[in-house]
Amino acid sequence: QLVESGGGLVQPGGSLTLSCEASGFTMDYYAIGWFRQAPGKEREGVSCIANSRSTPYYADSVKDRFTISRDNAKKTVYLQMNNLKPEDTAVYYCAAELATVQAMCGLEVGIGTWGQGIQVTVSS
Repeated sequence: QLVESGGGLVQPGGSLTLSCEASGFTMDYYAIGWFRQAPGKEREGVSCIANSRSTPYYADSVKDRFTISRDNAKKTVYLQMNNLKPEDTAVYYCAAELATVQAMCGLEVGIGTWGQGIQVTVSS
């Protein structure tokens, strides 16, 4: 099970940190990813991370603004989002899968475990 927290309403240029807490499985072996879906758009991979020593994947639209990290001891993955823009508004989902970060974030593989999603709204 994955549970997201930390979403909400923020002004353009502001910051939010999303958290994804895992339970019921050994998170250490899994790639964990953040995805988002805006109204009328397809779900897209935002950022994915394998183990803490590997290079994460970032979508071009969030590079240099978002940072993903994981704390396996706390069974939690974080997404630090800075300089938020209105186009970042979406429902954000956390997911887990045994896959490379490129395959996972590119939705090239089926993803078996999803969180329930959390709303992020960037608006003045």
